[in-house]
Amino acid sequence: MEFKDRLKKARKLAGLNQAELAQKIGVQQTSISDLERGKSKSTSFSTQIAHELGVSALWLATGKGEMNAGAVSSVTDSNVSMAPTPLRYYRYPVISSVQAGKFAECVVPYPSGMEEQHESTDYDAKGPAFWLEVSGDSMTAPAGVRPSIPEGTLVLVDTGIEATPGKLVVAQLDESNEATFKKYIVESGQKYLKPLNPAYPLIPINGNCRIIGVAVEAKTKL
Repeated sequence: MEFKDRLKKARKLAGLNQAELAQKIGVQQTSISDLERGKSKSTSFSTQIAHELGVSALWLATGKGEMNAGAVSSVTDSNVSMAPTPLRYYRYPVISSVQAGKFAECVVPYPSGMEEQHESTDYDAKGPAFWLEVSGDSMTAPAGVRPSIPEGTLVLVDTGIEATPGKLVVAQLDESNEATFKKYIVESGQKYLKPLNPAYPLIPINGNCRIIGVAVEAKTKL
């Protein structure tokens, strides 16, 4: 039985149609359809799908072990261990750097135009939160240095967390209408926004910058 067959079987046993499952995990119905037709061979939402359908994430992804999420697997020849399934998932909008620059000024948590695309996570934000796609290489650290946040990475930003020195933050300078993603540091009493890429200069800040939120998670899609 292939992944597409296991998914379809589990969905039907759960009594859900494709649209209902898609809504629960925050994707389009066509994504579920593509998976069940074998057009897409796998998905980063596999664990979340398993949780919503009440089946084992290991079984859904690999076909190994028991289908029932609560069953103890009798498989002994597998080197795959199943991570604990989060109890809840949360969906936050993916927004542009311009929208992020306006985020802190918004009266409502998610203004019009910020709900078009969402990404899910098990992180429960302390305040309004959003995903921001990193552009450019200013946060790409030298090889072997961590953290390194390359271009294209989606960063989850929580506006309810206090920005303390050493945190990766999304901020807006007074002279710009866009937000920027940098490391917040303090040296000899002077505050800076620091790129992780040493080829870029420090940005001194002194009352000319508003920190919008703190980065709490990053994900990269291949």
